[in-house]
Amino acid sequence: MLPAVIVFVVVVSIILGLYWLFILRPEQELIDRLKPKEEQLKAQRRGGIIKAPEETVSTVGPLKSLLAKSSSAQRVQTFIQQSGVKMTVATFLLLTVVAGLGAFVLTRVLIQFLILAVLAGALAASLPYAYISRMRTVRTRKFEEHFPEAIDLISRALRAGHALPTGLQMVGDEIPAPVGTEFKLLYDQQNFGMTLPDALRVMASRVPVLDARFFVTAVLTQRDTGGNLAEVLDNLSAIIRERFKVKRQIRVISAHGRITGWVLAALPPSLAVVTLLINKDHLGTLTGDPLGQQMIIAAILMQVVGTLIIRKIVNIEY
Repeated sequence: MLPAVIVFVVVVSIILGLYWLFILRPEQELIDRLKPKEEQLKAQRRGGIIKAPEETVSTVGPLKSLLAKSSSAQRVQTFIQQSGVKMTVATFLLLTVVAGLGAFVLTRVLIQFLILAVLAGALAASLPYAYISRMRTVRTRKFEEHFPEAIDLISRALRAGHALPTGLQMVGDEIPAPVGTEFKLLYDQQNFGMTLPDALRVMASRVPVLDARFFVTAVLTQRDTGGNLAEVLDNLSAIIRERFKVKRQIRVISAHGRITGWVLAALPPSLAVVTLLINKDHLGTLTGDPLGQQMIIAAILMQVVGTLIIRKIVNIEY
């Protein structure tokens, strides 16, 4: 009786999720795009300052109100924004729940082993987070690679006689994403009415890169104490390039350890899947015995601990 109820809940969740993803969400986005520009400007005016459009946590009204009050939802939204993936918090939560329930039911039906089904559901539920985390890492590396070019462009603009906001606008227009996107947002925020120091601090908290904090600190210090900002930015650009070179050298040196860790982590589950496909009864001998179940749980725990240890060893701070 319980498996039938679980299957029903999963199927209904998948149907409702697909209906919202492909029907309700596009309709809501179309309605928002068709709103008159005058109404949008009136809604954005607060005390004579035009506010930039904010990222929404959900396109569904009641769910949006609920998530907007949660600090955890705000942290998840910041995490998604740092990855550059166009996804709301509600979509992320929906994918997590559907993936976890789907993997749990599928594993439960195929293997009839509750603990493995729970572990499979937990692993599948973590896939959306792993994808967002991977995209965040890729975007961060691209930002670190192009960030010195942005600093050099601002320095040249200052030497040519332009103001700092003009240099920020030039970076937003000429440097590719994600550096150009972040500086475009920075320029728009101060252009909409936020003070430049506040906009720089927001950028430092939004971009998970230490070099961006160095840049913000240098600019804010120069605004308070004075000095040649162009020369400061030139020195900062040279330091960032040297740090980036050291980071690449470290990744090359640790490549063998990282590949070894991936192979060792993927070998046991791959072997289990192959055994399940070739001879299901052979694996059933292990999963059907209480002692075998305890051995599987111990092996999974040891595998997770070993993977974390290898990751800690090859993740060298620089």
